[in-house]
Amino acid sequence: PTATPTEEPPAGLPPEPQLINFQAEDGQDLEGRFYPGAAPNSALIVLMHWAPGNMDDWNEIAFWLQNRGLGGTSSNVGAAPWLDPTWFPSIPEGKSYSVFTFNFREGSRDKMLLDAQAAFSTVRSLEGVDPGKIASMGASIGGDGAPDGCLWHNENFGIGCLGALSLSPGSYLTLPYADVVEKLGNEMPPKPVWCFFAADDTVSKDACQSASGDHYRMVEWSGSRWHGMELIDPALDPNSLLLVLDWLATLGL
Repeated sequence: PTATPTEEPPAGLPPEPQLINFQAEDGQDLEGRFYPGAAPNSALIVLMHWAPGNMDDWNEIAFWLQNRGLGGTSSNVGAAPWLDPTWFPSIPEGKSYSVFTFNFREGSRDKMLLDAQAAFSTVRSLEGVDPGKIASMGASIGGDGAPDGCLWHNENFGIGCLGALSLSPGSYLTLPYADVVEKLGNEMPPKPVWCFFAADDTVSKDACQSASGDHYRMVEWSGSRWHGMELIDPALDPNSLLLVLDWLATLGL
């Protein structure tokens, strides 16, 4: 079933995505896209793309999380399972998240880590966002950027990032995945991290299985085809987007 848009509050920002230009710590110019939530002080989800793609891979999932009636309107709608909103599960009634996507630079992975950090620094000041209610999700390189950026945010701002979800991480941005998960789990309160991987995706399987903790969860699918965004597919059981909703509920969002 398709998501039913939540009712618009009278003071909400317009739903159309906004282009956001920002800079990494080393001065690299970056481009992002902000999808305002329906209500003031919305929780925000940072979505980080995989190496084969860019922020446009998240277009329809951003509309799905935003839940403001724009699903199916992106320029690349239907081009892949994660861009086909006809099979997405419904967002719980009354829920509407702000969303931020961005493009990683091309080049070295250590520099991409700066991009993930800059995204977190940027979203704190976006209009209508509650800087104490941020979460992150990413695929492949973004599967590392999501917890890496979350940890960096909390180390620099004290609070705010509530948890991360990784689709096929591999310690790709130079930080060991297990170390980042452990540090987030040791925060007070602990920050849940979930890891999705395919059984024959060796690098991602090793990364996910290297981590542990009371607030850490792994979900495994059989086969070797599935990596990164490919885990978002209606043919897979369990349904990854239903698990995303479970993860958000775990974070209290």
